[in-house]
Amino acid sequence: MLNKKVFEIGAWRNTSQQPQIDLARDLPDVPVMPETLLLMELSAHGRSIDLHEITQIVLGDLGATIQILRLAGHEYPVAEGRPNRIEDCISALGVQACIDAASRRTLNRAMDKLSIRKAWSHAGEIAGNCKRIAETMARNVGPDEAYLNGLLHSLGSLPAILGWEPMYPVLKDPDLVGLRLAQAWSLPLCVVEYFRELRDLPSSGRWIGIVHGAHEELNLYSRECSSNERRSSRVSARGRLASVSS
Repeated sequence: MLNKKVFEIGAWRNTSQQPQIDLARDLPDVPVMPETLLLMELSAHGRSIDLHEITQIVLGDLGATIQILRLAGHEYPVAEGRPNRIEDCISALGVQACIDAASRRTLNRAMDKLSIRKAWSHAGEIAGNCKRIAETMARNVGPDEAYLNGLLHSLGSLPAILGWEPMYPVLKDPDLVGLRLAQAWSLPLCVVEYFRELRDLPSSGRWIGIVHGAHEELNLYSRECSSNERRSSRVSARGRLASVSS
């Protein structure tokens, strides 16, 4: 069994010795949107710090959320007593420590790939849908945990999205990569549970169902928007034709 914090890279089988990557230490920092960092700093330098406000700022950015959770996992290696909610992480670690973690790597113009911004935006949309679905469920499913799972549901795709693969060859199974990253970075248990559910397919789990439903809602919304745009375009075209005719 692989150590939860180490990948044995099978892609290097033609070498005499397979390298090992310590996922907790060797992987780069996850980039944070510059606007998120600016808002965090502005919130922190006010007369008083609004914990709820800065928490929402962080949760609106996939990179900032991961960076702070990674810091919490490093500072609290034992699960007992480790803060799991972003709000609790900020309280336990301190606002400045969280800002420092988020500022280690920002998404600047040189690396401003459209794919990264799309991935961050998609994660936020799925997270919001997951929270809304959880709020309507009768069973005991925490909306905040559902939001976090929605935000991190593509964790295993980060190496490809961020271009880590040329530097650190990783396994081609994104679900396994997500599980190993969640374990190595000591992410909240709900996130680890989600990736375990993915690995246990075809059995279904509560988190898989919520994330799947969130994607269905987003796809439905996208189709409705596309249909409305086409309808609007036809109306505009008719209007232009009518003005030309007159």
